[in-house]
Amino acid sequence: MRLLILGGTEFVGRAVAEAALARGWQVTVFHRGRHEAPAGAVTLLGDRTAPDGLAALAGGEWDAVVDTWSAAPSVVLAAARLLADRAGQYAYISSRSVYEQPTPAGLDEDGPLVTGASPEAGQTDYAQDKLGGELAAEAVFGDRALLVRAGLILGPWENIGRLPWWLSRIARGGPVLAPGPRDNPLQYIDARDLAEWTLDALRQGLGGPYNLVSPTGHTTMGELLDTCVRVTGSDAELRWTAPEPILAAGIQPWMDLPIWLPPGELHDFLHAGDVSKALASGLRCRPVAETVADTWSWLTSVGEAPQRPDRPAVGLSPEQEAKLLAG
Repeated sequence: MRLLILGGTEFVGRAVAEAALARGWQVTVFHRGRHEAPAGAVTLLGDRTAPDGLAALAGGEWDAVVDTWSAAPSVVLAAARLLADRAGQYAYISSRSVYEQPTPAGLDEDGPLVTGASPEAGQTDYAQDKLGGELAAEAVFGDRALLVRAGLILGPWENIGRLPWWLSRIARGGPVLAPGPRDNPLQYIDARDLAEWTLDALRQGLGGPYNLVSPTGHTTMGELLDTCVRVTGSDAELRWTAPEPILAAGIQPWMDLPIWLPPGELHDFLHAGDVSKALASGLRCRPVAETVADTWSWLTSVGEAPQRPDRPAVGLSPEQEAKLLAG
């Protein structure tokens, strides 16, 4: 298979590139040149947002394209149009954020979508941008467009900071604010499992939308943090705390305490989605212990996790944590 990745040097794109190279596929990565491409990949340089920024893609043919773009849908549309006659399939890495909220637990791919999205739009907000990217891919590739609606993504090379923050905080040791309930179920996808499923789906010629995240209850907040303690070898003491005092202290779920959401409507949306379609098509999710251990191994090798400049940093300040634990 000849694969073109629009991206391919960071987190999800890198996971896709490395998985494809491991399969012996011919991999080309198109990127700005800010990060080194995986060894073995052909590199094409360009800035999709610049005039004539796609010039490096003017020649060449590929069996499939994987696009990880997260901003203006018009950028996806331009790339898809350019590649329409020279690529067999187009996989767009989208998000479950495209569903209209409030979203009930168990929502499948037929759920209502956000309104106002357009394939020709500039950057607006994340949900509309992702849905607009889907519409752009479909407008050009039709049923040859694969829409990968990922949920929470974790694993090595994470550049959002969620699991790296927990690992770094727990590695420091001492009392750690652990947001309850301990058995709160989590639903996420390891970037490497997302990559393997996407490549399998392209090889099978699948198209249309797929919710791509682990089955509901794949792990819990308790298992995740216990695993962080174990793999870091830390003397951290997890202080399990009910949601009510955490929220009363003005601590923000998801941002101040990454990954965590208290039970309720938003938790049901992010951690209780229907993934039966992806499971039936071959999705396999590795144990949380493997995701955590491999992320810690990568984190210790790089020293400090990379941070996407277009995403806010996450994590609770030591002062906020100490204040709540003392109270």
